Parts: sequence; structure tokens; C-alpha cells
Amino acid sequence: MFSIRNPFLRNLVSSFFDLVPILAVVLVFQLLVIRQPLANIGELLTGTALVVVGLTFLIHGLEQGLFPIGESMAAAFARKGSLTWMIAFAFALGFGTTIAEPTLIAIADKASGIAAGSGMIEADQSARENFALGLRLSVASAIGFALILGVLRIILGWPVQTLIIAGFLGIIVMTPFAPKQIVGIAYDSGGVATSTITVPLVTALGVGLASSIRSRNPMADGFGLIAFAALCAMNFVMLYGLLI
Repeated sequence: MFSIRNPFLRNLVSSFFDLVPILAVVLVFQLLVIRQPLANIGELLTGTALVVVGLTFLIHGLEQGLFPIGESMAAAFARKGSLTWMIAFAFALGFGTTIAEPTLIAIADKASGIAAGSGMIEADQSARENFALGLRLSVASAIGFALILGVLRIILGWPVQTLIIAGFLGIIVMTPFAPKQIVGIAYDSGGVATSTITVPLVTALGVGLASSIRSRNPMADGFGLIAFAALCAMNFVMLYGLLI
């Protein structure tokens, strides 16, 4: 194996090989099971190339921009020694990154249409927009709240399993009482909220903060925020369903 020194080219090659298993599955089932030739091969190849390039730019941007920013700001706040500003930064980071999450925007829009069709909300455009906005605000607030608890966990040394168990207990308790139309949306919101933009910054925050505190281990204390954020999102969305 040869090593590629240029980080962009290395990410490009890595993105291509990451897509190879997916392409292999599609081709095997298309040619051996369905037994039909691929239509619009040119468009498919162009689309695949665009996906590879897009993933490459995304990964390169995360490595060059978002990860260093999150880690450096967390370390700076830790050196400043102000818990209030650290908590404010954690909430603002979680809320701001989640409210702008493209996957959350798409899911919220789709969910508003389903909610209108099921009679959960009015079928007019204004009601759909308000529902989608409320859903996004609920998830964003959940991630902000989760990061506050995550920062406190790292600083005070709380065990991560305690927060995870509490999150699951909240889901178990709320699920029977939440409207059945919102339960599935709530469960999916956990994964949607922790996606392209949110995950790198949240991870960078946890690792950066844990690395800046002498008594904390970045491996043991810096991770776990993503799981708790997903659980908080599920709880908050079911609470939103109860409120509306």
C-alpha cells in the first residue's frame, strides 16, 4: 500500500472506497437478481462522481474547520474558567448547529405534511409551517440542553451511563402518553438531530473540553455526548407532541 500525503487526495480516495460496497450491492442485485441493464449509465456515473467529490469536501472541511474550531473554543473556555460562559457556549452551539441541520429541516417539512394529512394539525400552509418550526425548535433546544448536561458531566465527573439511563427512562415513560402520530417522528429525530453538522462540533466540544481538564481522559470523558443528545431529542419531541 502506498501513502498519500495530500490530505484532500487522501480523503478523495477514502470516499471512493467507502462507496465501493454500496455500488457493488446495487450492481450485483441489478445484474444477477433483477437481470436488467442499468438505465442512464452516464447520469449514474456522474451522480456517483458528484457524491464522491461531495463527501470528500465534507470530510476535508470537517477536518480543517469544524473540528479545530470546536476543540479550540472548548479549550479556551476551559482556560477562562467561567462555567457560566461555558454553559452558554454549549447551549448556543447545540441549538445553532441543530436548527441549521439540513436533514432536520427536511424531516420537519415532511412531518408537517403527514401531521396535516392525519388531522393532527390544520391542513393550511401556516399550520404546517408552525408545526415544522416548532419541531425544529424542540429538537434544537434538546441538543442545547443535552450539551449543557454533557459539559457538566465532563467538569463534575458524572458517569455517562447515568445520563444515558435517565434518557432511556424518559423515553419509556413518555412513549405511552405521547400522541401516536408523534412517537415515530420523535424516535427518528434522535438520529436526524445528530447528523452532518451537529456530530463533528459536538464531538469536538467534548474532546476539546476533556483534553483541557487535567483530571479528565479525552477517550473516557470526551465521548458520549452524541448518544445523550439523541435521547434528549426524542424526549423533547414527544413533549412537544403532548403540548400541541
